[in-house]
Amino acid sequence: MGAAFGTFGELLQGVLPEEDGDFLVTLPVARWTMATFRQELHPEAGVDAGSGDVVVRPARKTKALQLARTICELAERQTGVRSGGTLHVNSVIPEGKGLASSSADLVATARAVGQALRVEMPPARIERLLADIEPTDGVLYPAIVAFHHRTVRLRGILGSLPVMAVVGIDEGGSVDTVDFNRIPKPFTLADRHEYARLLDRLACAVRRRDLAEVGRVATRSARMNQLLRHKWSLEPMREICREVGGLGVAVAHSGTTLGILLDTRDPSYTQRVSAAARACGELAGGVTVYRTLSFPGGAGIAHRPV
Repeated sequence: MGAAFGTFGELLQGVLPEEDGDFLVTLPVARWTMATFRQELHPEAGVDAGSGDVVVRPARKTKALQLARTICELAERQTGVRSGGTLHVNSVIPEGKGLASSSADLVATARAVGQALRVEMPPARIERLLADIEPTDGVLYPAIVAFHHRTVRLRGILGSLPVMAVVGIDEGGSVDTVDFNRIPKPFTLADRHEYARLLDRLACAVRRRDLAEVGRVATRSARMNQLLRHKWSLEPMREICREVGGLGVAVAHSGTTLGILLDTRDPSYTQRVSAAARACGELAGGVTVYRTLSFPGGAGIAHRPV
């Protein structure tokens, strides 16, 4: 078995003034994909059938199927035995909304199939495998990370934050991550330098556990992303955020969702989240409240510079 969390869009996403500068900063939330891989066994002898066939359920999870077959091929090269089996992918992360559902499917699949076939799956190997499939979020790291999603490589580990609530809405429709990442970025050199400054600000804010600054950076990133994927509800959401005393607005930069960030430690949290949910419901007709993940002690991962 293998599991991976999703994200609520990103705290920051843009392009840095360097080659292959597309990057994002993850916002992990408590929504999960669970994958289970069962090897096929010979019906009589109880040994590996060696058919090499892999089946995925549900059948639409074709990217997870592609990854599972690749890992089976790796196992065959290591052991000389062909492996097959059935992969079940169960997720509570909405698809096509910019919440890292596909990335979570793939990371959970890599962990499940690797464990079943005794193929080590350190993060660097998972990154290499996923790079051949699609642009990917950094959900394989138990932390807030800066990640080059188009080239599928870690830029740096920022750390962890106290738990926040995200009062989220969905503008509707869906976005294909692969198609979206083919769109030319309209950002100028000045924009790229601003993204570099925002990344520095966010890295410092995470180290200081400064949620107010995190909210400011997230809001600025959301506004800059309007050039690339406009969201009609961003300005109304910013107004609601101001009215309820929220930290800022986070968006799925390549998706359809937006959310107001709230500090769950605030003594007025219950009143704020209720007011935000009512106002967001009036704006968009449907509201989901997410909780971000915190990783006490840095999850045992050494910080890397961004």
